[in-house]
Amino acid sequence: MRAEPDGPEDRLRRFATIWSRAVFPVTSTSSTRPEFEARLLPLARRLSELLRARAFDAAEARAVGTALVDAHCTDPEALARTLDCVDAYLVLYCGEDGDPEGLRARSARLQHAMAAGYAGALRARTLAEQEAIAQAALKAQGVVAEALHASEARFRAVFEGAAIGIGIADLEGNVLQVNDALMRMFGIADPRLGGRRATEWTHPDDAPQTWRLYDELVRGEREHYHVEKAFYRPDGTVLWTNLTVSLLRDADGTPQYQLALMEDTTERRLLNLRLRYEATHDALTGLPNRSFFFERLEKALNAGPGQRFGLCYLDLDGFKTVNDSLGHAAGDRLLVEVADRLQACATAPGEMVARLGGDEFVALTTGPDTRHEVDELAGRIMNALLAPISVDGRELTVRGSIGIVEGPAGERSPAEVLRSADITMYRAKSAGGNRFELADPEADARVITRHGLTTALPAALERGEFFIEYQPLVHLGDGSVRGAEALVRWLHPQHGVLGPDRFIPLAEHTGLIVPLGRWVLEQSVRQARAWRERYGETTAAGPLRINVNLSPCQLTHPGLVQDTVEILERAGVTPDALCLEVTESALIGADDDLLKPLRRLAEMGVDIALDDFGTGYSNLANLRRLPVSVLKLDRSFTQSMQRFPADPVDLKIVEGIVALAHSLDLAVTVEGVETGAQAEQLRILGCDTAQGWYYARPGPPERLHNLTLVDAAGL
Repeated sequence: MRAEPDGPEDRLRRFATIWSRAVFPVTSTSSTRPEFEARLLPLARRLSELLRARAFDAAEARAVGTALVDAHCTDPEALARTLDCVDAYLVLYCGEDGDPEGLRARSARLQHAMAAGYAGALRARTLAEQEAIAQAALKAQGVVAEALHASEARFRAVFEGAAIGIGIADLEGNVLQVNDALMRMFGIADPRLGGRRATEWTHPDDAPQTWRLYDELVRGEREHYHVEKAFYRPDGTVLWTNLTVSLLRDADGTPQYQLALMEDTTERRLLNLRLRYEATHDALTGLPNRSFFFERLEKALNAGPGQRFGLCYLDLDGFKTVNDSLGHAAGDRLLVEVADRLQACATAPGEMVARLGGDEFVALTTGPDTRHEVDELAGRIMNALLAPISVDGRELTVRGSIGIVEGPAGERSPAEVLRSADITMYRAKSAGGNRFELADPEADARVITRHGLTTALPAALERGEFFIEYQPLVHLGDGSVRGAEALVRWLHPQHGVLGPDRFIPLAEHTGLIVPLGRWVLEQSVRQARAWRERYGETTAAGPLRINVNLSPCQLTHPGLVQDTVEILERAGVTPDALCLEVTESALIGADDDLLKPLRRLAEMGVDIALDDFGTGYSNLANLRRLPVSVLKLDRSFTQSMQRFPADPVDLKIVEGIVALAHSLDLAVTVEGVETGAQAEQLRILGCDTAQGWYYARPGPPERLHNLTLVDAAGL
């Protein structure tokens, strides 16, 4: 026994060997089989490269089909055997452990393109042969008398030996003579074809111009024409041909006969139809695939004035759980059953169902009024999924989320419609699933904008589009500036200045919050150094401090402590110049591992502030175990103090929180102070520092310089 090939070149040669053995017996060539195999090897290599190429090259695949004709593989059986070999062995020997489903789809497209190239080359070869025959026929009519016998002999040899069907008729359409190849095509033995006339050979699939061209030819207005035409055989089956009809004139140039040359393309046509079906339908469910669906959707969107469309985009809820728990085979059976149910929901004219991939399906309805029809279609789909599906003895409950897009034709592209449906479907899924939602242009715009901001974030940081504004922290007792909170902004090229609420959640979702937060911390600490260099290590009221927000994602990053230490050391700033603000929600239920980095920073001298205090559900007793030195009361506590008199309940709550904080040796900072009355009330309640528009809106660092100078002048 011989070991199976294990290298790419060995597998390629093995594929070429199998290919040559299959095709050589039906090839008209004087080469030996090894020589023929050597000729196929470069073609096999081209197929292997096309299978694994990043982008599909239809022209190169068609060139392989053309090369088969050049290698004398002109027997129709040669193409069928070639496609069988490519279908059975190309992925096996040349796939190199790629995605089997993707490689199979690529292989099907390769087969389709090869067949197209083969058909084109064979047609060109046939036309050349037809032209040679026509020329021979014309020459046979125009030779001088003494060469008539020789010319007739040559014409007879071509006529009888040609592989294509040949028929001669007079200008009235009476069939005068046919060759054996044509009789075999029609499956008859009578050379006169039963006395039929050419004009009787009509077929419902005849192109509109076929008989117009025929009339022009017999009137002498054209010399020849070429069409694809179907004929009925005597047994009722259909024969498809490439038909070329030429006009034969006598020596005086008067039209005398018509010469028909036919190439049987029935098998090739059936093969092309099969390949077309496989290329446009999902292999698992038999539903139209993404490619076919986009063709139908584009046609619906270009239907013209007065036409509308409705689209339902379905995604199964929890399908991944089925695959993970029962296996992909069970998941495939579930998809097949779902596909059958969906197909039963779209039976009206203008309706279709397709599978886009995975567990995503689409249903399309078209017509003059789809507003009501698309809602009914979505309802039928939801009802079809109610009954459990039995898979491997288990009753599986199937639910789905549907996004609906409906509107007039001609306003949107297929990609825009599908994007809107996809966004709407995920909105239905976010709302709990097992429901359908209608597309909302405003919601679509928000999602698209959100996606655009998400994709632009990394480049924005590299291009320096972020900047920092500072809002002063003011001591309520003496009105002095004790520091500032750093607030990052994004100067977007299209949307202008964006606040942190627009992009910080996106940065946290993508993980970019870590480098962005590091940049904010570094810039803020540098600014703190600049302030201290300008005013000295301390002002008259004490040291200036910079407050920097810390996101939950940064809190869990292993490099938090090291990054902070390095930034402080590079800036030459002592830890007491920095206060890191962590939201209360980020520390609810925090374990010791999560608190460990904060404890290390606090031990170094960095202040830790519990931001947005009062918005969560933490136990006040937990404050003792948190390494915080500052409580920042949420602005919701100060809103009622804008009214006079202030709500006594809110006053008691704030008074209690301040007393508790001071008993734990914690300073209290209040956000959202907008009036002098608020500031005075908070001072009376014992709050330490405050920030808000009453003092200053967030702005450039120079504003803090001015406020600090004012404070210094007033002391």
